[in-house]
Amino acid sequence: MTANWRGVRAIYAFELARFGRTVWTSLALPVITTALYFVVFGSAIGGRMSEVGGVPYGAFIVPGLMMLTMFTESISNASFGIYMPKWTGTIYEMLSAPLSPLETVIAYVGAAATKSVIIGAIIFATAHLFVDVQVAHPLLMVGFMLLMAITFCLFGFIIGIWAQSFEQLQVIPMLVIYPLTFLGGAFYSLDMLPAAWRTVTLFNPVVYLISGFRWTFFGQGDVGIGVSMAAVALFFALCLAVIFWVFRTGYRLKN
Repeated sequence: MTANWRGVRAIYAFELARFGRTVWTSLALPVITTALYFVVFGSAIGGRMSEVGGVPYGAFIVPGLMMLTMFTESISNASFGIYMPKWTGTIYEMLSAPLSPLETVIAYVGAAATKSVIIGAIIFATAHLFVDVQVAHPLLMVGFMLLMAITFCLFGFIIGIWAQSFEQLQVIPMLVIYPLTFLGGAFYSLDMLPAAWRTVTLFNPVVYLISGFRWTFFGQGDVGIGVSMAAVALFFALCLAVIFWVFRTGYRLKN
């Protein structure tokens, strides 16, 4: 059976067009937020702690700041993209269209991941206005960023299917992902924590994601790069398995 790439492109283009209608707001927000983080963390904390592991503190927080925004943007874009057809009732037209579940996921997740990567690139560019950031492994950094964006867009896609109200779309990003990111070493090294708290923090899955991304920048992280890549791959596979189950059972899609 030939893949329906025309249908995939149609959904992908529609989702990007929605992003384009609010492009200036979508692009201005991460720039302003990044600037505020550098003013607050870079000035207040960086003035007392010049380096972390031999890396200037201003540069050290860049990977964590990028991940913090990309986590929330990926989940928000993907969840809203699939929730709107449910809310308007057009989900049934999509389910009856000549698109396989895989093609549907590629379209929605691909568009959401594209937006997330654009936001991440803007944050990276904005960071250069404040600090000099050198990337030790640029190709691996780009690959890791793409994988992270796709994985969390898959997670957001699941949330969009699960949610039954606009309020529920915000529950997991705001009450789970955001706190876990702040507690996952986005703005500090785990070596700075007491031994007991460091042990507890290692149970936070976001630690492995941020650490792996930071490793691509500076060649060092709180955990090994192999462990980080394994954690991302596991989360990616888990999200795919859940989405496969959702389409197979029709959970909150057909009822």
